Amino acid sequence: MLTALYVPANRPDRFAKAVAAGPDLVVFDLEDAVPVADKADARGWAVAWLAANVNGPVEIRVNALNSPWIEDDLAAISAVPAVRIRVPKVESADDVRAVLDKVPTARITALIESPLGVERAFEIATADPRVVAIGLGEADLSSALGVDGPAGLGWARGRLVSASRAAGLGAPMMSVFPNVQDVDGLRRTSEEGRGLGFVGRTAIHPRQLPTIVEAFTPPADQVAAAEALLAAVDEAGVGDGGVIVLPDGRMVDPAMVGRARELSTLMREIESRSR
Repeated sequence: MLTALYVPANRPDRFAKAVAAGPDLVVFDLEDAVPVADKADARGWAVAWLAANVNGPVEIRVNALNSPWIEDDLAAISAVPAVRIRVPKVESADDVRAVLDKVPTARITALIESPLGVERAFEIATADPRVVAIGLGEADLSSALGVDGPAGLGWARGRLVSASRAAGLGAPMMSVFPNVQDVDGLRRTSEEGRGLGFVGRTAIHPRQLPTIVEAFTPPADQVAAAEALLAAVDEAGVGDGGVIVLPDGRMVDPAMVGRARELSTLMREIESRSR
């Protein structure tokens, strides 16, 4: 999964357009993007769309667990089978379980937006098998940490990548880039995220999607080297286990082969998007 696109849930006229834009996941947002006066209507529109499009690539971001709207959010969503829920401001495994107690069939993306949540990232990621992803809410986290730029988020980003991998969830997606007009900034920061181990990013506008895919596409020389390594391993018939020496003299260990296979799989996914 390379792209996720937020759409305010109080704009049902944008739901189908967001799906048609081609992200891997659309996130109907009941939280920050929706004014208080629109919360109830937004919930109704989002749940109605989900109920009518059960197999759509959609996740719904509920309001925070300590908000006045969360009980109504979860009660309404519980009627939708196999729903994906994006839970904001998660700080513990108990937060995850509190949602799953109300919506047992849900799959959870847990957003970590506080220093306490960062410290407990692995606990959150392993709270339940129904947790399918973790992510950062960088605006809230930056405020809580008292930092104003990406350097202050470096450790938290690395911690999230490590926790996600350690939990068996794979590489996480980056948080949004809030300036829709700044394409160069989106590309630059996405490339920085790729260097940290992120794969893909959430977006707030469809025009950001092509840049995200481009930025998270591995360089051609890296892909070529991975494919050549895999071809040499297959030709030698030595499998992936243990340290091996290829006929051309290269020494290869399982970690190198595993990384090459991951890059090859990612490229196939990216190439399939353009067909």
